Amino acid sequence: MVANSEAIRTLYQKLIGAWNERNAHAMADLFCEGGESIGFDGSQSIGPEEIVMHLKPIFDNHPTAKFVIKVKSIHFLDLNVAILRSIAGMVPPGETEINSKVNTHHTIIAVRTNDSWKIQLFQNTPAQFHGRPELIEKMTNELREELMKDPKKLF
Repeated sequence: MVANSEAIRTLYQKLIGAWNERNAHAMADLFCEGGESIGFDGSQSIGPEEIVMHLKPIFDNHPTAKFVIKVKSIHFLDLNVAILRSIAGMVPPGETEINSKVNTHHTIIAVRTNDSWKIQLFQNTPAQFHGRPELIEKMTNELREELMKDPKKLF
């Protein structure tokens, strides 16, 4: 299971790397044919083509922030299905500090077919913790620690 856990972690890192590089096609290529992406704002894209159609205009027309991530858990439902849970923060273009207002929880359901892992579902859920600012600060501090390990990821 350790090798499979690493494969799931690598799949997620490729997803985040593609976002940070503003590469819609590279992101979409990581999804199954019917794979689904649910964005921070609730927008839903199903299948690689739709994912590209959704992301490409964002990357072409908006200076997107880069993700800083910390994987919290990887849980296998069976040998061919896994759930990865992560926290993520975003660093706006030209800045070096995480914008805690857009912290998020990431969930990926990954499936293995023919010894290759693909994303069936990626969900990006805002972590606003209404009325609990201490949880926002705790999450942001965890993400700052990840950023301090390798700040070059952002530039």
